[in-house]
Amino acid sequence: MKINIEENTKKALSSTLMKNNYIDPKYYRRYEVKRGLRNADGTGVVAGITNICNVHGYIMNEGEKQNIEGELYFRGYSIEDIVAAVEKEERFGFEEVVYLLLMGKLPNKEEFRRFNRLIAYNRELPGEFFEDMILKAPSRDIMNKLSRSMLALYSYDDSPETKTPEDELLTAISVIAKMPVIVALAYQVKRRAYDGKTMYLHQVRPEESTAETLLSLLRYDRKFTYEEAKLLDLMLMLHAEHGGGNNSAFACRVLTSSGTDPYSAFAAAIGALKGPRHGGANLKVLEQLDYLKGNVRNWNDEGEIRDMLKKILLKEAGDKSGKIYGMGHAVYTLSDPRAVILKREAKKLAEGTPFEAEFRLLEAVERNTPEIFCEVTGNEKTLCANVDMYSGICYRMMRIPDELATALFATARIAGWSAHRIEETLTGGRIIRPAYKSINRKMEYVSLDERE
Repeated sequence: MKINIEENTKKALSSTLMKNNYIDPKYYRRYEVKRGLRNADGTGVVAGITNICNVHGYIMNEGEKQNIEGELYFRGYSIEDIVAAVEKEERFGFEEVVYLLLMGKLPNKEEFRRFNRLIAYNRELPGEFFEDMILKAPSRDIMNKLSRSMLALYSYDDSPETKTPEDELLTAISVIAKMPVIVALAYQVKRRAYDGKTMYLHQVRPEESTAETLLSLLRYDRKFTYEEAKLLDLMLMLHAEHGGGNNSAFACRVLTSSGTDPYSAFAAAIGALKGPRHGGANLKVLEQLDYLKGNVRNWNDEGEIRDMLKKILLKEAGDKSGKIYGMGHAVYTLSDPRAVILKREAKKLAEGTPFEAEFRLLEAVERNTPEIFCEVTGNEKTLCANVDMYSGICYRMMRIPDELATALFATARIAGWSAHRIEETLTGGRIIRPAYKSINRKMEYVSLDERE
């Protein structure tokens, strides 16, 4: 709800706001400020130490940044090895990844059985939670509802401020288990309230994995194929964690360092992930794909695609941001291992379907963007496709609505956030409080009657 305001007053406020809140970029250079906590060569400013995840995209060779193929390790285990093992054994893997991230080790069969039972037991929402927190206050945006629901869970916790390691672990397991249920219910209510469609409400099935639970609760007939569930499970694994420096994990750690409760820290992380420069980029890739489909007449014409990408970079087309979504990463240079895995699976799923042409269009964007980016901007930065490039089309091939793309990302990433919160609680010890250089000058106070 926006306030009612006269146009002249609005313009005056806007002018004053812009005048007094803009900082000239020269100051960042003058005081050597690391904008975005990034060094001039693109490497990150070291702000902490973690034993949870390693995101590896370059090495420093005699003081110079050297690009390498991307690598991703969860607690020392390569994501490629984890995915390969799960595929070989023909089972779901997300729950194992959750255990690994939280506990720091791979579970044996008995530990894994007990952990899955604990997840299943915690799926159900508290009594009246759905009616009071979701049904009565629908939201057009699922991420908004997810953040509000996370904060609301505080009220249903008998000891939300207790922060022993055991309490933190049990809270983490509880919210990880409930995330897919909240997402599915928030979507059903959104359908009824804003789309004028029927709302389908199903009971949780404790025997289902997280991926199966999501598909089961989202489909009106609860039907899905094993292949669909396996692909969604893969995506949950790939999205589960990505280091302490990513925006949402860092937000979680910043709030945790203040001593606040877990629900507040997780809600902040959800808010960070929503942004189009972070997890919300998967929605922007889909919007970009739809724009290309509608404005490139021949999807097989490489020249026409390149011309359109140039216009997008020049802010003449697309959303006029000058960004080609799905390309580039803060750490990865030659490749994003998550994108490599997801592209392989997307290609298999798309072959022989109407999505095959769309997949090839995305491939053309990936193939041509690095050269065009250098040509248009003069920046020789190495660009690779990131995980968002192919995640959206995978969701569409599974008949999952676009508006759920970022929420499903959050459903997976809550595992990583939980691990980082626990690590920060146990080993951080200090509030995270970086310095900001003030550039304002001292002013003499002028009484109200004497001001111009």
